[in-house]
Order: sequence, then C-alpha cells, then structure tokens
Amino acid sequence: MTVTRDKELRLALVCYGGISLAVYMHGITKEIWRLARASQAARDGDSPASGSQGAYRALLDEIHEATGIKLRVLVDILSGASAGGINAIYLAQAISRGQSLDPLTELWLKNADVLALLDPKQAPSHRLAKFWALPIAWMAMGRGKSIEQTVEPGAQEEVRTKLEHFVRSRWFEPPFGGRRLLEMLFDAFEAMENGPTGKRLLPDGQPLDLFVTVTDFRGHPERLRLNSPPEVIENEHRLVFGFSDHGTAENRLGDSIELAFSARATSSFPGAFPPAKVNEVDEMVVDLGLAWPGRDRFLEHVLPRQWADHAAEKAVLIDGSVLANAPFGPAIDALRERPARRQVDRRFVYIDPTPNTRFDFYGDSRENPGFFQTIMGALSELPREQPIRDNLEAVAERSDRIERMLAIVAEIRAEVETQVEALFGYTLFLDYPTPKRLSAWRSRSQVAAASRAGYGHTAYGLLKIDGAVDRMASLLHTVGDHQGGDRLREIRTALMRSVQSRGQSRFGAGQSNGASPATLEFLREHDLGFRIRRLRLLARRLTELDTEYQRAELSPMRTAIYDSLAGYLECRRADHFSRLRESVRRLGAGGDAGALIDDMARIMDLKRLDAETDARLSEGFSALSREARRPILLEYLGFPFFDIATLPMLHGENMNEYDPIRVDRIAPEDAGSIRKGGAEATLKGIQFNSFGAFFSRSYRENDYLWGRLHGAERMIDIVLSTLPATSGLPHERVAQIKRRVFLAILDEEEPRLTAIPSLFAELRAEIG
Repeated sequence: MTVTRDKELRLALVCYGGISLAVYMHGITKEIWRLARASQAARDGDSPASGSQGAYRALLDEIHEATGIKLRVLVDILSGASAGGINAIYLAQAISRGQSLDPLTELWLKNADVLALLDPKQAPSHRLAKFWALPIAWMAMGRGKSIEQTVEPGAQEEVRTKLEHFVRSRWFEPPFGGRRLLEMLFDAFEAMENGPTGKRLLPDGQPLDLFVTVTDFRGHPERLRLNSPPEVIENEHRLVFGFSDHGTAENRLGDSIELAFSARATSSFPGAFPPAKVNEVDEMVVDLGLAWPGRDRFLEHVLPRQWADHAAEKAVLIDGSVLANAPFGPAIDALRERPARRQVDRRFVYIDPTPNTRFDFYGDSRENPGFFQTIMGALSELPREQPIRDNLEAVAERSDRIERMLAIVAEIRAEVETQVEALFGYTLFLDYPTPKRLSAWRSRSQVAAASRAGYGHTAYGLLKIDGAVDRMASLLHTVGDHQGGDRLREIRTALMRSVQSRGQSRFGAGQSNGASPATLEFLREHDLGFRIRRLRLLARRLTELDTEYQRAELSPMRTAIYDSLAGYLECRRADHFSRLRESVRRLGAGGDAGALIDDMARIMDLKRLDAETDARLSEGFSALSREARRPILLEYLGFPFFDIATLPMLHGENMNEYDPIRVDRIAPEDAGSIRKGGAEATLKGIQFNSFGAFFSRSYRENDYLWGRLHGAERMIDIVLSTLPATSGLPHERVAQIKRRVFLAILDEEEPRLTAIPSLFAELRAEIG
C-alpha cells in the first residue's frame, strides 16, 4: 500500500522586463496561477475544473497515486521589474485575494496597443503632419528593412497604419500617456475585484510577499561610512516597493490605487512613457472621486527618504529595469521569514522572455560600435542585463555551502552517535521520552558538547550571540519601516551595546557550560536560530529514513517536527513585532535597547514554545518503534555536536535552512515540445526592439497564446522534477500529459483569440 507524504513545491517567481513581451509573460503567469488553483482544489477535495487547470489536477492526482507524494504548489514570493513588475503585481493580487486573472488578459489584448496608449496631446495634429518622418523612423527601427520583409502579410496593413500614426506624433516628448496607463492599470484591479472570487491560494499563516523595482531618477542621499572621512553621502537611485498580506485572507497586499501606482512606476520605460509622479495619482483620485485613506502611510513606506525630507511629491520615478531588470535580491531576502509545516522543495523561477535576444543597438558584431550605439548600450542594455549572474552565483554559493555542511554532518554522524550513547548509556532507548526527560536529556547533551569542544566553544557561543543580534536588528529595521544600511547599523549598535552592558556577551571557559548566567539567559530567550536549525536537521534525517515500510510510522514524528517549527518561524516575521514600531523609531545608535530586547523576548516567549515542542516531540517519539526511534533520537540529542561543527559554515544565524535552493528558468528556448527555435520561431513582440506587440492585436494574441503553452510545459517540467529519481514518470507518459494540457489551452483560447485562426491550425497539427 502506498502511504501518503505531504510535500510543498514553493515558488519564488522573478519576472524580467520585456516591454511589449509583457503579453507573453502574462500567458506564463496565467498558467502558474492555474496550477496553483488546481493544487488548492486537490488539497481541499474540490471538484476538478476544466481546461488546463483540470489537466494539472489530473497530474497531481497521478503523482499522488504513483508515488504517495501529495504535492502542493505554492507561489509565496514574487518580484518583478518593468513589464515583469506589472505581471508580478497582478499575479500576487490573484493569489492573495483569490481573484481571477482573466480581466488582465483583456487589458493586455485590448489596451496594450499603440493607439490606446498614445497620449492625445502627442498625436499628430493633422493627416499630413510629418509625413516625411515615416521612412526615416522605419529605417531607424527596422535597420532599413521594409514592412514586407519583417511583418507577416496578414498584419502588414495594421502595423503600417499604426506605425505611421506613431512616428508622426510629437517628438522629444514621451508618446505614451502616463495617466492613460495608470487608469488602465487601476481599471484592471477594479475588474478583478468585481469578477469571480475564490479562495486565497496559500495556507493560513503563509505570507505572500511582493516586490517591484523602481528607479528614482533624481536619487536620494544615503550615508556611507569610511575610515577617512568617517562619512560620505552617495546618491542612491534604486528603490524597491514591497508589499505583504502577512499570511491572512483579511489583509490586503495594498489598496488598488497603490498597486496601480506601483505598476505604473515600475513600467515607466524611458522615452516611451513620462516618469511616474505622485501628483499623477492624486489627480486621478480627485477626478474619479476615489478615496485613498492610506496615502501618507503608503508614501512613507515606499519613499521613506523623500517622505522624511517632505519631498515625496517631487520624486521622479522611472522604469525599474533601468538598474535591476532581474530583481532576485528582494526575493532572496524574503526567504528568511518563511513558515514550514511539511517538507519543502524551494525553487527560484525566473521568466526571461528573450534570453538570447538583445536590443540591436550594436549592429554587426564584426564592426566596432558607433557613437550612438555605444551610448544607447551603456545607458540601456548593460545596466539591465548584468545583475543576474551575481544573484544566481549567490544562490548557488548558498546551496553549495549547505551541501558541504550536510556532507560534514554525514561524515561525523557515527562519532556523534557514539558520544551520545556513551553519555546516556543503553537505557536511553528503553525509557519513555516524556517532555521532562527530553528537556533534561537535551540540556545534558548541550553541556557535554560544550565541554568536548574546548576553546572552540567560546567562538561558537560568540557567533550565536552575534547572529541573534543580527537577526534582531534586521527584524527591528523592518518593523521600523526603514530603508538604508546606515539605519540598520544604528539599530545593531544599540542592541549590541545593551547586550554587552548586561554581561551577556561573555562566553568563555571556566564558567558553567562555558558561559555566564547572563549569556545563558539571553540565549534561552533569543537564540531562535538554534531551535530552528535543530528541527530542520531532524526533519531532514527523517526524510533520509523515509523508506516505504517506515513512512506511516514516521508520519506522527514528521507532524510534530513541522508543527513545532511553525511556531519558531512565526517569531521571524516582522509583523509579529509591529507593536514595537514607535519604540524602534525612537531608538538611536547610542540609545538603550534593553527595553526592546526584553519586549522581543516576551513576544517570542521561547520558553513556552520549547515546552510545547517537547510535548509534541514526546508524542512523536512514543509513536515510533525502538528501531526507528534510535537514529532519530540520536540525531536530536547529537545536534549540539553537529551545530558546533557546522555553524561557522552557515555564516551565523542568517541561514537556518538545510535544503539547497534550485533555480529554474522559463523562456521560449526552454520549451520546445511543440516548436523548436525559441523566441525567433514563436514570438512576434520581439520585433521593433521588443515594442512589436504594441502595433498589432494579432501579435499580442500570438504571444499570449505561446506564453500559456510555454508556461504550461515548463511548469509540468518543474513539478515532475520534485519527484525522486526512482519515482519519475516515463518519458512517453510525460509527453501525453503535455499534449493534453496543450490541447486544453487551445480549446480554451480559440473562441477568444479570433485574430490568429491560422496559428491554431498550425499548433493542432504540430501537437498532433
């Protein structure tokens, strides 16, 4: 009999900029949304839906039946820039509020058109205005090629008409209307609000975090600390607008006005749209008779420096992809507050619509770039494309470090088990593991590990204190709604000074357990990382022992571990400490943080959580046979030995997960089941330096449909990659599953996408 085991595939989604390829990315995010809905329905036992959502449900059911893994797919972190930022915002709203993405489809297909976006003030004043500009503009955009050479026959007349209208508009001012875009974005949120609504697509207590990058054109001052001079001022242009629903259906990511403004700001492509400004939103609110009660609070949150200088209304905001087209950083930072109640497979998934296509500013690669090519490349392409490698290397380095740490744990496990057995004797596995005994055994093991570590335990203890202070400072920095490293350093300095004044940093030999009583009390109240690491390592050991015949027996222990872990992880969430906001804001670098330290201890109440954990683990251990209990109990009691050996590799307390993060990409080149050739063979929006889809409804329909198909294929690949190597589905079966999803998408979209009938015929033939 196959025994069920719960597992979560958690996606942190990073959406690149892509100008008119936003339509393609919308198709991808729509499939991710449908997969999440299918997963929710499977968990709740709801009736299967139709279309691709029903096909995903069938896939999840088949995985459960074949492997015993009950997989749930969650999207809990989203980050985006420019057009990717728009798609990230709307997908986040759909997940958090249980709303439909269909209204956004209509926005892209109907309104993402050059004539709809063109500012009336910039339109040509009469039919013959600048008629001479057409061939010049066409040569600039198409590098001398004619429409007949670059556009399909069925779309040539539409593209020719709209291009003529576009290039005869007023020059030297952005042709597209910022207010028009803002109202379109706001209308889409209102349509989602008024459309069909279902369940929130995340479990209660699982927060959804959203980040979009924005560029502050004028910049804002940030202090840098040097040796000499001690301080300098640098102009910072990067902004990140962050939102969270804090894990409940009652909390909103933000007001529709705020989300629309964020989408408008992150997508203010230079030269095409005017910069976004607060007064643009204020005017819309007045003209439409809207209410925006949280205006000041929102502006203080997203523009803290400008707000402090009474200059938020003067901020000039342009496209977020100018400096960060691949915003991995905020998504990586958000990992620190993730709750977990079951085994988690964490993925970073990034959507890159044109991975092998670059703007054609450089001309023939055999020629040296000219004057304008060099300027345009330096101003536009290079800053947008460079950051991804650094971020991916950081993720890879983190995963490599975890793998090395786990290898060390495996290597020393036999020696640690010998130490623990020598400490307790053979009666350890005969005694009933009551909560009181677990607490006493754990304390005895920690004392033994400290005494055997010698002077190395001093460094270990100082590292734990330092890590705890780092965590507290980072959390309070978030609670205070601050931005900038200087304020974080001020908070950390105040915390460390208060810790040292209490004698809590003394951690040397010659005292009980190698630490002063004040140090031990501080760690009992604040050493959250130690508890989380212990439970995570125990959960991983459980997975290693999870053979078919043991799975049912281990289930109560697994539940006890993850239920306990959830309570500790809750203490890492900033909103848990929101009542301390005003106290944090009053705290200076030289201030006394003692009261804040005590308040944080009372809010976390780790002693209570420890007692609850002991009770759960006692029940879990008692449900095990003596054979299964032995390795798990040895792992639990041996954890202090493991932690002393491995904590330096984890860089202190900031890394409490023992599972590597894997990275997946969704791009046209990665989805070749239907048609090979990547973006060149499938997408139309790549024309006109990625502005192409703005000129043709048929282009938008084409890219949206391919987005759904590519998104479906890659999500099936990613879901199947979570299975153990010995439990994968046969290649032929995978091909059948993909074919079913592809045909379901075509059946769904053919009645709506009426401008591309020939494509449907081609696709059905290729899929068949």
